[in-house]
Amino acid sequence: MLDYVGAIDALIVRRDMLEAHIEQLVPDSPWAEPVARLRCLRGIDTLSAVGLCAEIGDWQRFDHASRVMSYLGLVVSEDSSGERRRQGSITKTGSRHARRLLVEAAWHYRRAPARGHTLKRRQAGQSPHVLALSWTAQRRWQRLETQRGKRRTVVAVAVARELAGFCWAIATAD
Repeated sequence: MLDYVGAIDALIVRRDMLEAHIEQLVPDSPWAEPVARLRCLRGIDTLSAVGLCAEIGDWQRFDHASRVMSYLGLVVSEDSSGERRRQGSITKTGSRHARRLLVEAAWHYRRAPARGHTLKRRQAGQSPHVLALSWTAQRRWQRLETQRGKRRTVVAVAVARELAGFCWAIATAD
């Protein structure tokens, strides 16, 4: 039993070392600015921001936020014929890892909009435009859950879709 606990402790230490190493590499990387901007969003810290940048690559290659949403498979599938229009679940094409990162980040938005100490620290030094986008993103969950009465899992995916758009807007902001 103690061997298993020791193995888990060793893996936790290794994970923390790898995360610290990634954080040290970010300032010298070409993704330093997008990562710093993405960290202004609730639920996205350095590791998630680096993961999104690695999966997306150049954010500028998308001319609109909806292209990023579609690229990540966060758009609704559709089966239409004539007068009939039927929408299904999300398409789930594209990067599973980036989609998972955004859905996990979306769950952080279920609490009331607020700027805690950690988020304020991550937002320090960023432009007012980026901060305004970050604040607008925080109000999406309440709108979908309370006004439209959607299930929480559906709301999480919908917020992840909108969060992809906010990530694009923040990463490409000049």
